[in-house]
Amino acid sequence: MMTRLMLSLVLLVLGAASAFATQVERVTSPGGIEAWLVREDAIPLVSMNIAFEGGARLDPAGREELATVSAAMLNEGAGPYDAGAFKRELEAKAIRFGASADLDTIYVSVAMLAEHRARAFELLGLALNAPRFDKAPFERLRAQMQAVLKQESEDPDTLAARAWYSRVFPGHPYGRSENGSPQSIASLKPAEAKSFLGARMTRDRLKIAVVGDITAEELAPLLDTLFGKLPATGPAETVAAPAFSDLGKTQIIEIDNPQSRVIFGGEGLARKDPDYMAAVVMNYILGGGGFSSRLMDEVREKRGLAYGVSTDVSPLRHVGLFMGSVGTDNAKVAEALALIKSEIERLRKDGPTDEELANAKTYLTGSFALRLDSNAKIANFLLACQLYDLGIDYIDRRNAEIEAVTREDVVRVAERLLHADRLAYVVVGKPQGLVAN
Repeated sequence: MMTRLMLSLVLLVLGAASAFATQVERVTSPGGIEAWLVREDAIPLVSMNIAFEGGARLDPAGREELATVSAAMLNEGAGPYDAGAFKRELEAKAIRFGASADLDTIYVSVAMLAEHRARAFELLGLALNAPRFDKAPFERLRAQMQAVLKQESEDPDTLAARAWYSRVFPGHPYGRSENGSPQSIASLKPAEAKSFLGARMTRDRLKIAVVGDITAEELAPLLDTLFGKLPATGPAETVAAPAFSDLGKTQIIEIDNPQSRVIFGGEGLARKDPDYMAAVVMNYILGGGGFSSRLMDEVREKRGLAYGVSTDVSPLRHVGLFMGSVGTDNAKVAEALALIKSEIERLRKDGPTDEELANAKTYLTGSFALRLDSNAKIANFLLACQLYDLGIDYIDRRNAEIEAVTREDVVRVAERLLHADRLAYVVVGKPQGLVAN
């Protein structure tokens, strides 16, 4: 109880300690394993975030749930500890552990009080090197996945997103659900999931970020202990960049619902594209800035056509996306969508005002610290920097890159991305006055 109380108190004051100088060290183990470290000894916490490149996009056809299920099983026991015992060992020292997967990455994270560092890393090592994949937790997870699929089959947001990706990226891993199908989940065996994970959690795909009360000298040998026994390499990746399909078209999926959910999107920018930061600023002005954005102002505030509307620039590993969404009454969806298209075109043709540009840059730079107000958030940010190859000094360069964006930059990137007739639209509901094409 006292350990949990101390951890809670530490987390409450963690934000006050986030003003430390973010000096990122590159730590290399005797065996050649690299991690990025930010040492912060003012608070006795340590967070380690780990990524293995290649998540659900590497699932074989017909087994689209493999990465999701395999990663989740890392939470379900390791070494001598079955699922229940493993959780009790974590809870006894207030250790936070988690594993998951998305389209591009398998993630593992652990956070602990510094005094329990040795035990936390011992349990992490077991999870990485000796996961159990016992039948009972596997069957429980299978049942949970089946329940999730049933829920998703009735959820307008999920239906719209799945339809958009499958329509725009047919035949590509990005066009598939990372949760699989009821049939594939029903036939999946624990040994198959364990073998898949073993082939994907390899040192050549490994990225590590550590933040907290640990020195480079302490971390270096630990890296070999934790990761040195993992396979050096895995199967070569054969996934290529996808081609876009059905841009400029609208699909309607009718369900009996008083509201319609709309997902729209098209080609975006790769994370290392020179125009990426200009796209971030442009997106804030258009639909990424909440109540400060044009779409919220025009669609919600002035006309009351929707409760919420937003856009985003989303770089996946093999493709960049410009995405947006809106939900509204069936009777209003056609008008709302027409207005969204009009605002997209207006920003492309007229560009932003000087005030909009200044406000966007002020918010994007000023709010950056909120993304770094805990050890875990900093570790996650450093992990993303590694995955996208942004450089170890990016955390110090990021705001300057936002400040450097000019009106001309936004106009240029808007011309690249903002063409309403080059976006794909999926509408789920019973929209009135809207026709599919």
